[in-house]
Amino acid sequence: MTVEIYRDAWGIPHLRAGGAVELARAQGLVTARDRAWQLEVDRHRAQGTSASFLGAEALAWDLFARRVGLDDTARRCFADLERRDAGTARWVRAYVDGVNEGLADTIAPEFARTGLVPGRWEPWTPLGVWLAVHILFAGFPSKLWREQVAAHLGTDAVGLFATDGPGTSGSNGWLVSGERTVTGQALIAGDPHRWIEDPGVYQQIHLSCPEFDVVGLAVPGVPGIAHFGHTGTVAWAITNAMADYQDLYRERLRRTGAGVEALGPDGVWRRAARHTETVGVAGAEPVEVEVIETDRGPVIIGGPEGIDGDSGGVPVAISLRYPPRVTGDLGFGALLPLLRARRVADVDRALDRWAEPVNVVQAADTEGGVLHRVAGRVPLRAEANRLRLVPAWEPGHEWRGWHVSPRAGLTEGVAVMANQRGPAGPLGVEFAPPHRADRIAALLAGREHWSAADMPALHTDTHLGSAAPLLDHLAALDGLTPEAAALRDRLLGWDRRMDAGSADAALYAAVRGAVVRRLAAHPAFTGLTTPPAYPEVFQPWLALVPRVGFALEHLLRAGELYGIDRPAAVRAAIEDVALRPPAGVWGDTHRLAPWRALEPERPYDEPGLSGDHDCVLCTSGVPGLTDRAARGPAARYVWDLARREDSRWVVPLGASGVPGSPHHRDQLPLWLTGDLVPVVTDWSLLKKETDV
Repeated sequence: MTVEIYRDAWGIPHLRAGGAVELARAQGLVTARDRAWQLEVDRHRAQGTSASFLGAEALAWDLFARRVGLDDTARRCFADLERRDAGTARWVRAYVDGVNEGLADTIAPEFARTGLVPGRWEPWTPLGVWLAVHILFAGFPSKLWREQVAAHLGTDAVGLFATDGPGTSGSNGWLVSGERTVTGQALIAGDPHRWIEDPGVYQQIHLSCPEFDVVGLAVPGVPGIAHFGHTGTVAWAITNAMADYQDLYRERLRRTGAGVEALGPDGVWRRAARHTETVGVAGAEPVEVEVIETDRGPVIIGGPEGIDGDSGGVPVAISLRYPPRVTGDLGFGALLPLLRARRVADVDRALDRWAEPVNVVQAADTEGGVLHRVAGRVPLRAEANRLRLVPAWEPGHEWRGWHVSPRAGLTEGVAVMANQRGPAGPLGVEFAPPHRADRIAALLAGREHWSAADMPALHTDTHLGSAAPLLDHLAALDGLTPEAAALRDRLLGWDRRMDAGSADAALYAAVRGAVVRRLAAHPAFTGLTTPPAYPEVFQPWLALVPRVGFALEHLLRAGELYGIDRPAAVRAAIEDVALRPPAGVWGDTHRLAPWRALEPERPYDEPGLSGDHDCVLCTSGVPGLTDRAARGPAARYVWDLARREDSRWVVPLGASGVPGSPHHRDQLPLWLTGDLVPVVTDWSLLKKETDV
């Protein structure tokens, strides 16, 4: 059956077909044409084969992917999907057929540069891509960090470092009900915060067939529109719930003549699954990896001989237990029902099938219905499991079913989620500081009625609520040199906005960074400066300077901090910056630093950015380490329930992943200024590209 492919002025694909299966094939085809290199990188990452063409830099990820069983879990989940939901499985297969068709005639230049030939996608590959994107999303390596803090500073210190730390992902999202809008219909707006990648992690797309007509943000390599969509009569969006749904177990393993055994909670040694795999590395010798799985889950650190660097005691390894590996269900059964949704009740039912990652969902429809709930699978287990590593050989750490998903209402016609403690509070351990959520709520309270056109002002707000503790310390200082006193007074008069053109914001960031480095260098934290010999993929969670940087509020406000003279640290920092102040403005050092699997042949001059980690405009550097921002709004959206064509969206770069394409980076200027691209749903306003 013919499928029509259209494009709008921004190169965004609009697809129209006679049925959902044909449409899925077209979505896969168009995605492969627009994002062939990205799709193949993601396929190889899901398989643990990316080092075969990217080289040694990709090896750490591949070793993790092999040990944790990403590809095998995807296969299991697809097999389960075929048994339980043959229609969705057929739809996923059609998407894969389209991807393979599109890869066959790709023009992406990266393949020639690396010598890589596009491979073949299997029916389970989209599930593997989804797993690879989200396996670290819940931040289970934070439990490794908590172990370190508890071991060196005691359990009371763990809370001092509790914040939205390195490697986690967040989002802003807000729902304004019809009683608070100029049209009488609801608005949903926000921006997911992820690693900024080139090509981008979200794909703007329009999918239309007799069953549904949906615009939204798709994940390249995955059919449908999972996270952010608008069907005309209902719209939905998500933020990261910050739930804890992955457990780490200490394992006692031993080798036997038959293989490897693991000690269970009943005191019995049981056979663990074991095999070896070989990881190819471009420009180097292949690496052999031992893959072990106990009754808890895959062993991701160490083995029967323990962990490298262990000294004394009984050798232990560390295994990971995560829901899709346990259940064989990744939640793909929700994808087609979401596309077919007409009301919030339909979205609600669809999300009952959701598995991973765990999200807070906001939805609204044209009949006045609203939804604010958590969606995803969180196990019931002992409190100790949620906090730190637990011993596999002791009873009481098993999973005992699943949490009922919490729900919440609106307050004065508004619901705001920005990864703070909210409806997901009972499901998590660490949440983002409340600054972004409080700021959004305060801004929304400042006006009685809102329109879609008003939303970018919230997206781009740069007020830094977390500046207060450091500024309070500065205000208490006396006896400063004249230069430092002048700098202190200037910062106390600063408007606390992290604007790219602000010299005061640059000065604040310089002082903050100096304080972070001084605190991290204090002897009290010496034990945290050298992390255990864990695999490289976990090191970002174990680095001391980022942890101090993101927890600076807590560390400055704590009643006592292990004998550290914080006023002296702040004094020394401002004296240092006063002697060597930054010469320019915040945007001179706070620059976009997107992740690329392969650096471009002609480097881009990446722009300066407004915002900071705790601003609504959340563009994150790492205080004390770098001002360059690798994380930020991976998209922005405004869903208008009154008129879908009044909705707006934007991505950091563009719709195309092909370097040199006119749509590779054409949305970047709009993304920088907070402007949005119109959502087009009128087919007469689109340019037809082809029939397939």
